[in-house]
Amino acid sequence: MEAHNASAPLNFTLPPNFGKRPTDLALSVILVLMLLVIMLSLGCTMEFSKIKAHFWKPKGVAIALVAQYGIMPLTAFALGKVFRLNHIEALAILVCGCSPGGNLSNIFSLAMKGDMNLSIVMTTCSTFFALGMMPLLLYIYSRGIYDGDLKDKVPYKGIVVSLVLVLIPCTMGILLNAKRPQYVRYVTKGATIIILMFSVAIIALSVINVGNSIIFITTPHLLATSSLMPFTGFLLGYLLSALFRLNGRCRRTVSMETGCQNVQLCSTILNVTFPPEVIGPLFFFPLLYMIFQLGEGLLLIAIYRCYVKIKPHKDKTKIIYTAASTEETNPGVLSNGAHSKEEYSPPETSP
Repeated sequence: MEAHNASAPLNFTLPPNFGKRPTDLALSVILVLMLLVIMLSLGCTMEFSKIKAHFWKPKGVAIALVAQYGIMPLTAFALGKVFRLNHIEALAILVCGCSPGGNLSNIFSLAMKGDMNLSIVMTTCSTFFALGMMPLLLYIYSRGIYDGDLKDKVPYKGIVVSLVLVLIPCTMGILLNAKRPQYVRYVTKGATIIILMFSVAIIALSVINVGNSIIFITTPHLLATSSLMPFTGFLLGYLLSALFRLNGRCRRTVSMETGCQNVQLCSTILNVTFPPEVIGPLFFFPLLYMIFQLGEGLLLIAIYRCYVKIKPHKDKTKIIYTAASTEETNPGVLSNGAHSKEEYSPPETSP
């Protein structure tokens, strides 16, 4: 059975001077600055002792690594087969599935009230392991899809830079939380304002840079693949961590870390591997994936927040239960004074 559009011609060209325009440079600078601010503010929520605990008992980290490097590449490969995508489409999706991590998962974990220490440790470990796991996974899964050697296209320099951009501001935030905790709330408030301003600028610049080029990849098969990949990662990441009996905070963290992929890394690999006339509009597939993972992540956060508000708190339930039990087992406790008065009141004397 052949792919649904294996021989379809690509009537697509990138915008003039794409990647070298002033708006492209501005977008890159803002993204880096936003990453530094996010990691600094997230570092303020972490503690050295809890980070150390995750390294001494790496059960959560190990499960998250298995989820990231096991579930997502296999999901990307399977979706390419199920939807009978052509070689270039299947390869673009596979590269996305083999690019774990990213900093959006840290923000999602914070919004889901997950374990931020595990989230940052997981992002650091997944980025470090990407140096060896990405070439291996691309070599295994791309056989039969692509005749070239993808494992040599992994941007090791970019991975190391990402690792540094995560570790340095996070360490500064942790030190600030440990040495000067009185300044943490000012830093987090300022970071929130800066992130909101940067987000508006990123959206505006992305629209200017990409224009209507993303319309070329909004085919039914790619839309279905882009929507199913993050959903599968969120779901299976949670189920896997529940299977190994992690607590609720760690389950939500592993779920977010699994479903979120590093779209910047994926874009870099596609850019250095294929010329525009070969990759065509699939150069923008990571952007399409980011849109769906952002939308689905926000939806899960909204559902969780509603669930927390509707569900009665455990402590309140326990207090009510304890009070009810006390009243049932000791019916005279609340009216002890009245009973005592009846019991010890002197008898009436007849005249």
